[in-house]
Amino acid sequence: MYVSLCAATLAQEPAAKPPDAVPPTKQTAAPRSEEKAALPFQIQLLETHIRFEANGDSRKEVHTIVKINNLAGARQFSRLGFDYNRAFQQVEIPLVKISHANGGTSEILPSAIADAPNPLVQEYPAYHDVRVKSVRILGLQDGDTIEYRVITTTTKHPLAPDFWLEHTFDRSGQVLEEHYDLELPAAREVQLYTSPSTPPSKKSQVLPGGSGHMLYEWVLSASASTPVGSKAELPEPDLVLTTYPTWEQFAVRLGERLLPTREMANEVVTKSKEIAGGTAPSDKWIEPLYNFVSQQIKTVDLPLGTTGFGTRPPAEILASGYATPEDKFVLFAAMVRNCCGVQSGLVPTAEPMPAGGLPRPGLFDHILTMVGQSQIGFWMDLNLEVAPFGMIPSQFRGNPALLVEPGNELWRKVPKEPPVSGFQRVTVDAVLSPQGLLTAKVKYTMRGDNELLLRVAFHQTPKERWKEVAGLLALSDGFRGAITNVTASDPMATKEPFTVEYEIAQAKFVDWSKKPVRIPALLPQIALPDLPGKTAGKIELGTPLDVQTSLKLQLPEGTTVQTPAATSVARDYATFASKYDGHLNTVTVSRHIDFLKREIPSERAADYNAFLRAVQNDQAQVIVLSRPEAGTKN
Repeated sequence: MYVSLCAATLAQEPAAKPPDAVPPTKQTAAPRSEEKAALPFQIQLLETHIRFEANGDSRKEVHTIVKINNLAGARQFSRLGFDYNRAFQQVEIPLVKISHANGGTSEILPSAIADAPNPLVQEYPAYHDVRVKSVRILGLQDGDTIEYRVITTTTKHPLAPDFWLEHTFDRSGQVLEEHYDLELPAAREVQLYTSPSTPPSKKSQVLPGGSGHMLYEWVLSASASTPVGSKAELPEPDLVLTTYPTWEQFAVRLGERLLPTREMANEVVTKSKEIAGGTAPSDKWIEPLYNFVSQQIKTVDLPLGTTGFGTRPPAEILASGYATPEDKFVLFAAMVRNCCGVQSGLVPTAEPMPAGGLPRPGLFDHILTMVGQSQIGFWMDLNLEVAPFGMIPSQFRGNPALLVEPGNELWRKVPKEPPVSGFQRVTVDAVLSPQGLLTAKVKYTMRGDNELLLRVAFHQTPKERWKEVAGLLALSDGFRGAITNVTASDPMATKEPFTVEYEIAQAKFVDWSKKPVRIPALLPQIALPDLPGKTAGKIELGTPLDVQTSLKLQLPEGTTVQTPAATSVARDYATFASKYDGHLNTVTVSRHIDFLKREIPSERAADYNAFLRAVQNDQAQVIVLSRPEAGTKN
């Protein structure tokens, strides 16, 4: 069995950020000096000093000066918050000072600083070490300046003595001046990557006392030529460092933290056998164990690495009934090991090449699980709680995966194809009244990627708010009106296709006084990818999917109907067919498209364009309605 992590950024220490106050600097564009007041705030100075020790401990000090430009900025900085993990970190806030625009200064007293569990773990005591230290700042006004200093100390990190770091300098102009100092111990082998566009301003031996550290310094200022709204981001970090010499050693070290021992697995053997049903060990045991861990163990959705890849014993996880993504894998690995004797491991899914391809946890933000050997195995996402067995979110399929405790294989690709053939059925049963009111019952039945998206959406939304989810679904398919009577199948009933039903009403859908009335077929538009650019080597059609939509529209008595012509086109990569019929005040429409291939060569662009046009022209056709004179009164 293997597990997988999917790429993102993660520093060794949780990011010291003022949530609700200072967003990541590259997210907000900076104005030129004469336009500063247009932004809610301006970071005038950002100073960061980080020192790593040979044993993996570190100290990070951040000094920030922020100018408040309007009330929106004042609201954003009404609270400064800094995430940290109490198990191996401490956060100090020695300075928060406000310089008022009308003169005078004030400092926040230590008593105004609060320390509480992160809201994500409030209901889960086992993770109360994941915390937020925050400061409330009241009475901020336009023109005020906030200055604060934050010190984060990391001691005995779970992955020590290894350490790593990633940093990207602001290029939007949001930060007017940035100073970044980095001290690295000479006694450690450290791989360091710096972007050619931002080399260190200075490199020197750190004195006093012959501490054996090297100091790297950067000083950057916002360019006066940076356009307002420009982000000017690079595809990779400016600075990456790691003490992991190879990906193999990185995988082994993670495996030491994430793979349960035989003793740990034995603590849950009784429960494992109970869930497996007492049958002889086989692959058939994997699915019930997956269903149990996925659905019965609540996911505490912390970003990967928040606990420093420190994990809890499987028996403790089982008893509590909740777990982080890392801990859900630990429990599943233990249970599979007891029941099936399947090899276990951990896998990240992301392209590992940026910034010199240096091995570090910061590339990964998601865990997948794989049971099996060679190129055949079961891939799973334990963390969504409602993913059908073997269903992986589409954004991870086809990505390279790093196997933790890899044996003879280090990287493997997550399969591109889903475990089941995707389909979508949409039926619309509608009535159009003599007054022009349209009412409709819409039902969706689906398997595949859209099924997973809707399962997650309805699972994570309280039932009293399901109308909001249905409203978004209706809008995405072009339906307008008031949503009522929303129902959905149980998101956790993953063995069956997922269904959603809702009723929708739209007053004055038609004006019968107009002669004639033209309406579209009341069906979702079937989306097809546009032709790619001339340099593209292939035309991406996406995951194969069978889509069928049908309409039954009841019209007022005496209405005459003119339906458009049917369409039928067939290719080896997709087929499309439509039917239209009007009989006895009833209109029926059906459209069926079946995507058979994931991609076709670009040489077939002309053929695909003809297919695309045929489908688009059919969907643009209208149904023509006429009412007798006596029925034109509303």
